Amino acid sequence: MKTLITGIKPTGQIHLGNYLGAFKPAFEYQNDYESYIFLANLHALTTFQNGSELKNYSENLAIDLLSLGLDPEKSTFFVQSQIPEHSELMWILSSLAPMGLLERAHAWKDYKNKGLRDPNLSLFSYPVLMAADILLYQADIVPVGSDQKQHIEITRDLASKFNNKFGDTFKIPEELITFPIDVPGIDGRKMSKSYNNYLPIFAPENEIKKSIMKISTDSTPVEDPKNPETCNIFNIYKLIASDTEIQNLKDKYLAGGFGYGDAKKELLRVYLEYFAEAREKRTKFENNIDLVQSILQNGKQKAQAKAQQTLELVKQNTGINLF
Repeated sequence: MKTLITGIKPTGQIHLGNYLGAFKPAFEYQNDYESYIFLANLHALTTFQNGSELKNYSENLAIDLLSLGLDPEKSTFFVQSQIPEHSELMWILSSLAPMGLLERAHAWKDYKNKGLRDPNLSLFSYPVLMAADILLYQADIVPVGSDQKQHIEITRDLASKFNNKFGDTFKIPEELITFPIDVPGIDGRKMSKSYNNYLPIFAPENEIKKSIMKISTDSTPVEDPKNPETCNIFNIYKLIASDTEIQNLKDKYLAGGFGYGDAKKELLRVYLEYFAEAREKRTKFENNIDLVQSILQNGKQKAQAKAQQTLELVKQNTGINLF
């Protein structure tokens, strides 16, 4: 079985776009690969520097992922910062990373184009840490969106350069390009916390209802037929409803006499049903934090065993392991 690795940054409350675009595909891969899934809290430090909030976000993300389908029997689930080999390998790889290569990285150029003042070194070296994350576990496959493809190419470059200089050490990983669903937000733009236009998954029911009721619509009268394909409500609905439900709602749109308020109520019903099991599981995990900690501890032990094996080979081949 080939090895796959995925890191997920703890950046706050997760939403429907996160789940459909990233989490759900990652969990489906658990059946076909030896999967390593980790909380990328070191990566979060590049832009998020509030200690108590980051700790809270990380703990909540662990519970969220377990509730939504991460299976610790199929995946090694761990916290990045608890495996110091990530940072150690990053430093070693940094000695091979050309400045020009990192300056061409999309993420770095994006930050510069935003006109940020005094950007930190971690933003610049982000791809090197990502390379360490991947190479440490001898990953064959890395599922990424198209915007992250360049970072995998940088990883491949660094791995090849290391192997050429110090001997065969790292597998050369391949990207598995996912095609994240462009989930529309409540204002029609792509769902994002940055736009504050998202539908939360684990918020109280009244908060979810409030968000759904804010979905923007046009001014077509209730009695008139409506085009479902241009409606934000319908475009969100069809991502989580059954084929029969989708067709029934579409028929109501086209027949007329069906208002957007009715459509929002139907979306709320389906949304709560879709995540009912996950919300129930989350309550159980919240009430059994010891279990979550045990899962992460077991994941740490398994991940560290693999990480230490790789790093030992790296040290031998580079000559920094003297005895």
